[in-house]
Order: sequence, then structure tokens, then C-alpha cells
Amino acid sequence: MGKKRILVVDDEKDIVELVAFNLEREGLAVQRAFDGEKALQLIGEEKPDLLILDLMLPGLSGLDVCRIVRQQEKTETLPIIMLTAKGEPLDKILGLEMGADDYITKPFDVRELIARVRAVLRRSNQRTDSGPGETFTFRGLHFDYRTYQVSVDGKKIDLGPTEIKLLRFLTRQPGRVFSRDQLLDSVWGDEAFVEPRTVDVHISRLRAEIEKNKDKPQYVLTVRGIGYKFADPKEPFDETE
Repeated sequence: MGKKRILVVDDEKDIVELVAFNLEREGLAVQRAFDGEKALQLIGEEKPDLLILDLMLPGLSGLDVCRIVRQQEKTETLPIIMLTAKGEPLDKILGLEMGADDYITKPFDVRELIARVRAVLRRSNQRTDSGPGETFTFRGLHFDYRTYQVSVDGKKIDLGPTEIKLLRFLTRQPGRVFSRDQLLDSVWGDEAFVEPRTVDVHISRLRAEIEKNKDKPQYVLTVRGIGYKFADPKEPFDETE
């Protein structure tokens, strides 16, 4: 197996070289980009294993890069660590809601950065090693991504096209919370006149078809004040609650 490839994106060349030097000392391969457009070009040409991304970039911002990466099927699970001087809680929440796996503020400790890179790569490897990515199975629910067939406890479930896309998107990243706006961007895309509450309607329809008890869902969960997630396989579910 070759070296893990890390793409470091920052308009401050000194920061890029500092991060690259220390990552390469750890045996990782590093690509460099100094703006968002170049970052997307490199991601498209050869998908890296992890993206370290500054928020404040000339032209296309880091948040825009993150949003575009998360919208594309080929890169929707690409691990992203945001490394930025914007350290306000609201900035961090926005970054994480946009799909970042971790968020580190400048100035930063190089040893902490390396530790977090290793942690995110480990989580990514666990997702990759869990299966070939063609099917998803969890607590009796089975989703074949090739045929778009869904079943629960062996019974075929007929879902509408939007519910299929919602379930596919959520099961690709179980345990990760998505806001309504994120789901609109990723599932509905550029469709006009779609409001955030539309997400709630389709989540309700999805639950009505796949959940054994839609009032106590075990698959598609609400995270109050933020949005929705597919249940984390590592978290237990108590049917007696």
C-alpha cells in the first residue's frame, strides 16, 4: 500500500511548507495548493486521502471548497480538517456543519495537528475497511447502492426517488449530523423553490417506510437544533426506552 496522500490548502506559503514538512516526516505524501480553484483541480485529478483546508482563501473560499467536495459523489466522504485563524465558536460550528471532520485554529501545535491527522485517517480507514461500498446493512436494513433496492428484515421497501437519495446520502456517512441546508444542497442540488421544511417532509416519508416505529426511529435520527443523521453503528439502541 502506498503512502497516504494529504492535500494542504492555504494561501500562506510558510504555513503550507511547515505543515508539509512535518507530515512528510511522518511518512505521508503531501500535495500543495494555495487557492480553492487549484485545490479542486488536484482533488479531481487524483483524490487525496485527506484535505487540510484554510477557510480564508483568495477567490473560492475554504467553505465553498468544502461544500463542493461534499456535493460530489466521488468526494463526498473525503476527510477534511479545517485549519484556520477564524476561531470563533460560530465559525467552528459553520465549518463542522459544512462537513469538516475536524477544526483546528491558528496558531496551532504541530504535534496536535499530526495527532488529529492520524485520528481522522484511522476513522476513514475504518469506514473503507467495513466493506466494498456497494451495499449498506444495519439492524435489518439493507441498501444495495448498485440497484437502489432497499429492504428491512428481508421485506422489500419501495421508496420515492427523493427518499432514495436521502437514504443513500445519510447511510454513506452514518453518525454524521447534517443540517437541513446541507441536505438541500446535497440531495436537491440546484432545484428551485425548495425550502428547508421540505427536508422534514421527506424525512417523515422515509421514516414511515423504513422505521418499525416512526415515533421512535432507530435509523434516521433527529439532532435537535441542528438537523438529521443516520444512526451511528457504534452507538447502542434500546428498543425498550
